[in-house]
Parts: sequence; C-alpha cells; structure tokens
Amino acid sequence: MVEDCFPELCEKLDQLPLNVSDVLSDKAKILVVDDDKISRKLLAGLLRPDYFVLLAESGQEAIEMIHDCPPDLIILDIMMPEMSGFQLIRKLKTGNATQSIPVVFITALNSIRTEEEGLRLGAVDYITKPFMPSIVEARIGNIMTMVRQRKLLETLAHIDGLTEIPNRRYFDQALSREWQRSMRYNSPLSVAMADVDFFKQYNDNHGHSAGDRVLRILARELRTNLKRPYDLAARYGGEEFGIVLPNTSSEKAALFCESIRAAVENLCIEHGHSPAAGNVTISIGGATLIPAQNMELYTLLELADRQLYRAKGEGRNKVCWLN
Repeated sequence: MVEDCFPELCEKLDQLPLNVSDVLSDKAKILVVDDDKISRKLLAGLLRPDYFVLLAESGQEAIEMIHDCPPDLIILDIMMPEMSGFQLIRKLKTGNATQSIPVVFITALNSIRTEEEGLRLGAVDYITKPFMPSIVEARIGNIMTMVRQRKLLETLAHIDGLTEIPNRRYFDQALSREWQRSMRYNSPLSVAMADVDFFKQYNDNHGHSAGDRVLRILARELRTNLKRPYDLAARYGGEEFGIVLPNTSSEKAALFCESIRAAVENLCIEHGHSPAAGNVTISIGGATLIPAQNMELYTLLELADRQLYRAKGEGRNKVCWLN
C-alpha cells in the first residue's frame, strides 16, 4: 500500500487543500484520475509545485472535468469501479476535443500484457505502483516538455503572421468549442464580423505597406479592448476580423462592438478616399444565439455576416446587431 511506503508524506498530504481550484493558473494542467484517495493525494503533492493539478476519483467525474477544463496531461489508474482506465481512454481517443491529450497509466497491475494493452490504446507511458516519487517526477517532466513544445508549435500555427493575433483556423476551432459549451450550459453566444471600410481605396492610394500597418494597428486595438480571457478577436481574412464573445447577451455584445468601432474612429488614421469618413473606420455586424441541438454553427456566422452587409448598406462606420 502507498501509505505503508510513505507514511509521513501521506499524513502531511491529508492537510492539503486539494479541492482549491485556480482555473486562471498559467501552470500546465494535469488531471489525476484514481479511485484511491491516498494515491491521488500523493501524486498531487508531488506535482503541485510545478503544475496545476486536478483530481477525479472516477471516469465519469474525469469526463466532466475534461469538458470544463481540458488538461495538458492525464494520469490514469486502470482498475476503477464503473468505468476502468481502459474504457476511459477509449472514450478520449474517439473524441475530437480529447484525442490529442496525452495519457499516462499508473497502476498496480504489473504485467507485460496489461502494459502492452495500455500502450496500444494510446497511452504515452505506463508506471506501476508502488512508484518512486523521483521516477514519477522525471517521467512526467519529460512528457510535459514535449507537451510544451507541441503547444508552442500549435500556437505558432494559429497566429496570423501579419497582425500577430489568432488566425482564421484558430477562430473556427474556438468558435466550435464555444458553440458546444454554450449548448451544454444553455448560455448565449455572440459573434461579430468587422470589416475595414473602403480598404481597397486605402491600399490603392497609400500602398500595401501602409495598409498592412493599418491592419496591425486595428488588430492591436481589438486585442487590447477585449475584457475577458476567453473573448476572442481574430483575423478572419483580408481586412476582415472575427470576434467571439461567449456567454454575452446581444445588448452587451452590441455595446462592446460599438466601443470598438468608436475606438477605431478615434485613432484618427487619415483616409481621404473613404466616402464614410475622413479617417479609417470599420463596420461591424453581429448576432447572438443560444445554440440548440437542431441548429448549425454556420447559422450564427451567416446571421452575423448579414448584419455586416446591412451596416455597409446603411453607410458604413456603424454597428448592426440581430436582436
């Protein structure tokens, strides 16, 4: 038993506030799934100095936590009631949002056949109990180094090279995640599309280098005006930007976009060839929905796009929102 091997450590771990969460932590997140309380506490005590550790005592609880707060790594026991570790990893590997999360099995089952089965199902490592804390720390450290490197590459792939804000690919992925989350919690999801007014005329008269500079300035303005860490502004393509505002009513979303429109106008970037104004301005169209099972994600984008065309048709430099 673990408590026989590390009695003093386990006694100290009983005093730890293991249910305290800090979802805004910058540390990498590790989810420990084990029905044995002592094992959970021991692993938490080993890993918490370097990582943000989440704890689950069953496969079902783990699934709920993964949906709410996706971890960077899962440490998973095999022998658990109701849903075994093997059953859980099969579920994870068939889900688009969870199949890339690395899994490490940690179990008292010490057999080549069991280890082979775990690795075949997609686990990246297999640790047997009782385990040496230093070995666990070293193995997890090596895996997390690879996780950080992979995330860095993914981040670079999601950044627009010109404006240095998220690109269209990341926008599509983030919007899909928020759509599913809003459907699950029955909460409103607001999306806006913003377009630089008469940008072709600006490029034609000031040059593409000046136009690129304008796009970088506008991207910075969008990014600095976002109020919450889960709000998103991305370059959708050309001179068009997309904005995702989860759990935001149509009234609040429209007010936020109006503040963005005004902030861009107040930059006073000269644009003498714009019929809308003497400065660079943007038009914004948006829509708000509470997603339901019978709805398609593209519907929300289409509604926002129609409002953008409406804003352009009504003279530009304005916000139109579908209430």
